[in-house]
Amino acid sequence: MISKKKITSLIICYFLLLLLPIAFSRPTRNLDGTSARAPTVQQIRNRHGTREVIVDNGIISVSFSSPQGLITGIKYKGVNNVLSPHQRARGYWDITWQGEKTRGGIDRIEGTKFRIITQNQEQVEISFSRTWDSGSGSHIIPLNVDKRYIIRTNTSGLYAYGIFERLPEWPEVEMGQVRIVFKLDQDKFHYMAVADDIQREMPTDNDRDIHRGHAKALGYKEAVQLIHPHNSMFKDQVDDKYQYSCEIKDNKVHGWISTKSHVGFWIISPSGEYRFGGPMKQDLTSHVGPTAIASFISGHYVGTDMDTRYKSGEAWKKVLGPIFIYLNSGDELLWEDAKRQSKEEVKAWPYDFVASSDFPSRRERGTVTGRLLVNDGFLTPGRFAYVGLAPPGEAGSWQTNTKGYQFWTKTNETGYFKIDNVRPGTYNLYGWVPGFIGDFRYQNRPPRNGPTLWEIGVPDRTAREYFVPDPYKNTMNPLYLNHTDKFRQYGLWQRYTELYPNHDLIYTIGVSKYSKDWFYAQVTRNNGDSTYTPTTWQIVFHLPYVNMRGSYTLQLALASAARANLQVRFNNEYTRPLFSTGYIGRDNAIARHGIHGLYRLYSINVPGRLLRTGTNTIYLRQSKASGPFEGLMYDYIRLEEPSRV
Repeated sequence: MISKKKITSLIICYFLLLLLPIAFSRPTRNLDGTSARAPTVQQIRNRHGTREVIVDNGIISVSFSSPQGLITGIKYKGVNNVLSPHQRARGYWDITWQGEKTRGGIDRIEGTKFRIITQNQEQVEISFSRTWDSGSGSHIIPLNVDKRYIIRTNTSGLYAYGIFERLPEWPEVEMGQVRIVFKLDQDKFHYMAVADDIQREMPTDNDRDIHRGHAKALGYKEAVQLIHPHNSMFKDQVDDKYQYSCEIKDNKVHGWISTKSHVGFWIISPSGEYRFGGPMKQDLTSHVGPTAIASFISGHYVGTDMDTRYKSGEAWKKVLGPIFIYLNSGDELLWEDAKRQSKEEVKAWPYDFVASSDFPSRRERGTVTGRLLVNDGFLTPGRFAYVGLAPPGEAGSWQTNTKGYQFWTKTNETGYFKIDNVRPGTYNLYGWVPGFIGDFRYQNRPPRNGPTLWEIGVPDRTAREYFVPDPYKNTMNPLYLNHTDKFRQYGLWQRYTELYPNHDLIYTIGVSKYSKDWFYAQVTRNNGDSTYTPTTWQIVFHLPYVNMRGSYTLQLALASAARANLQVRFNNEYTRPLFSTGYIGRDNAIARHGIHGLYRLYSINVPGRLLRTGTNTIYLRQSKASGPFEGLMYDYIRLEEPSRV
């Protein structure tokens, strides 16, 4: 059962574990009138002489290489194959990894054994598995992998999940990324949709070809400017796959539409339990290719701080998925139908038709309910806070944990919450509350040592509220013009040097406004000769009185850090720093158009003797400057006076 052992940070007035004996059946719907039937399985040799497995339910027919388990074809609605005809790797899992004594690389996780797990009138579940041993070779990650696929009667798609296992006696390994990738037919799929306000006609992979002169490389390797695209509407636009990143909490469905065939291809992720990094973790979705991705584990927007290392003696097992690959058809509203189907999949979670004993049924899962009250000098309901269960660790450790399961929800306006369908296990109860700094575990207060003297920003773990400049007209993506996510544009970091050509940012408390006067990222200064210099920002504030014997506190919350070192000084720019973060961060949120990465909070003790009655200045120096992408994003800054208690 779920354990409350070592839970130490949010104040919960009510905490209850219930096991719900609820029967659940998934609603089915035949969208296009196709004659559905019980799924069949065929094992054949194709015209090239290689073995294939074909599963067909009368609506969709899926071909797999055998026993490798690569998806080679998806036939639907008269389209012989929605996947790319030009690539062997069309639908596949892969892992990036490195070992203690091996270089590793990318493992496409090709199976060595095919099995039919279930075959009846309702569904077919098949398996492509691989067992590791010391003779498997250095190009294969030391994991046992079982890739599973399910096709159901009267269902327009297939379910995919993987069971990954590591035995304790196996070699040490570091795992960087696990995902499922689909390469679609570029002659058919040109329109991409990630959200209601993030969808557009897309350039092609050929438009990005630098070697043929179709595009020009930009400062960060994934970004190119389209010089000679196939369609003149894309000329001079910037394309970068990270412009289409999405937070886990919003990443329920994304995919592509073929306007020629009137067919949609969608990846639906009904749960976040098998992902990592919590609800605000960002990752890739769909991008030029056309490519659609279901990402389970990656270091994107976090970097090497991710906990992906498995030491000798450490066992691990995890089910990734299931996700649902959904196809629909019609003359219009394919995106709306995909969202409708996504809601059905969420309601059906956890699926009652998965054959693996490693995937607990609804009857085997629990529910956690409670109320969150925040004690920040007085009790107040934790309104619209994020509350979650994750593996035991320090407050905030859920951000970098990749090994276990996580279950998150939001409280209502009075602080009540309910977390459904929790796997049996041992968890800490974690959370964070918009409007309050810090990461919490059950039973701790938000960090505070005294009353607030002044503050900059909103404690929401992002830099969204600060000044985000307009993009360059010749390197913009029109998708994000007049958009709430205007920070997704390429090259915004370069605007800093233009806005502050002669001196760095100076922010005066009581006069400046953070939405206009606080640049969204503290980046390096471009000297114009391929060299860069550190930047020092100033916060100027007035104190009518200083308690010389007391200790003030500077609460400094960072939303992102990329190869940075932040030094903090008071009233003397050239003295030894009062505080230094040291070398931190590889989340690359500046270069990858993210408004946040890994959250960090520093509570800095400030002796009263360093302050003055009257005007004071805090110097924030980001001292690393070897390139344009080093820097910080601030979430929130607050100065507290000494406690009056």
